Amino acid sequence: MEPGARRPATDLNHDRLRSTVSVPAPRPHSGRTGPDEPLAVIVTGPAGAGRRAVLAALLETDLAAVTVPDGSYLAVGYGRSARRTAYVPGSRQPHSGAGHPTRPPRRTQLTSPNPMLRHFGVVDCPDTASLGVAGVRVLLEAAARGGAVLFVIGADQSFDRADLDLLTELAATGVEVFFAVTPGAAGWPAEDGAGLDPVAISVDAHRVALLASVPALADAPWLPVPPGDAEKVRRALVCWSSREGLRRASQSPPEGAETTRRVSVAATVAGSDWAGRFDSHVRAAVHRLRQNVSLELANIHLRVVREIVFCGGPASLAAVLDRELHALSLLATAECDATVDQLIDDGYALVFGGTAEPDVRRRIIRAVSWGLAENGRSRDTGRVLLVTTTGGIAALSGPGALAALDVHPAAGRHEVLPPVGLALSGSCYQHWRAPENADQTRARIWSQRALREIELELLRDLSQRVEAVRLAFEPVLADAVDHGILLA
Repeated sequence: MEPGARRPATDLNHDRLRSTVSVPAPRPHSGRTGPDEPLAVIVTGPAGAGRRAVLAALLETDLAAVTVPDGSYLAVGYGRSARRTAYVPGSRQPHSGAGHPTRPPRRTQLTSPNPMLRHFGVVDCPDTASLGVAGVRVLLEAAARGGAVLFVIGADQSFDRADLDLLTELAATGVEVFFAVTPGAAGWPAEDGAGLDPVAISVDAHRVALLASVPALADAPWLPVPPGDAEKVRRALVCWSSREGLRRASQSPPEGAETTRRVSVAATVAGSDWAGRFDSHVRAAVHRLRQNVSLELANIHLRVVREIVFCGGPASLAAVLDRELHALSLLATAECDATVDQLIDDGYALVFGGTAEPDVRRRIIRAVSWGLAENGRSRDTGRVLLVTTTGGIAALSGPGALAALDVHPAAGRHEVLPPVGLALSGSCYQHWRAPENADQTRARIWSQRALREIELELLRDLSQRVEAVRLAFEPVLADAVDHGILLA
């Protein structure tokens, strides 16, 4: 290009999209990991590393049992008999067998009588190169709750940028990371005649290459995995689960008995406009919540356009957008939980002064939950928002609908509100897979309309959630002010 010449608009747009989507999306916090949260090992790695063969050897089963559709997650837990069910967004009941014909399941659940699964569950994730920003966030959330990651790489492979970025994020979370090195497509390197162990050389070479970029994983175990033999990996993971189980139990001891001790309101609350100040806190909290979610939706739009124009085209639109909505639901849930926690702290400080003790806080949360249930508002806060072929939103309610969205089922939530649920309907997959719909312009217009509808409905839903909490919490505070003590 000649000096001073203007660059084509398409090049400028391309660079703008690339620079925008390269910024890591905010990582939602996974919440409080208590002793009742199930331990799990999240399995991931690059394509071609034989990850599912390692998983089959680890579970002592055949390869077909651990194979799932592209983009789906496999969650394996203990059961007296082998059973396979698929959880598909938009369905209240799981499907037996491989899943649903219209779209891949979010999660395929496999139960196995393998004794190892008494110690921890196993969650197999898509290949690292296919995760993208949203998939990495989903994996990080599952890893933070599960506690460990098994990264499988072949002897003939090297860590690419997606692998290193993911491992850097994992190192920052503090989860335990294990590395399994497989022979690769060509087997282990041949001996060089000097009597050196080619397996050890290959493992050490991978470790050195990783530590040059991610030195925080210097203590991570490295385990070679011969074909069909995952015994070393199994022993290492079982030992980890024993340590992790004790650590969680010691750091989060069982909650003590509830008390009904007297909690007096602050002396300065009489005559103060605590209700007006609390309403101001609520309005500010709702504004921050809506703003954060809107900013993330703008980033999602840019990533989806990049996928349509520069990557997989319209055929990959449904899978990419569903993954983005999955990550957005985690972010919105974490933001909503944090907002409710902050409002409870603010309301307590306004009326009682200081910070609530754990037992007092539990009493308040229980009272707020009763208020939500008594007024029927809790039924309105547990919906799944499904994107339809027209770009509109259909709502599906019920615990079964929400359960179909998880990749790693968690212990019962202790938060006031249920999680946020977002997904694509199966009809969207059918529509954009069809060759006659492979038009980039139509795909971009549809994705923009769908994301706009998601934004409108999701922001309305989040506002209603916070308003429902306010309406349930304010009577608790008002009763305390009237009687001078906490009655919850």
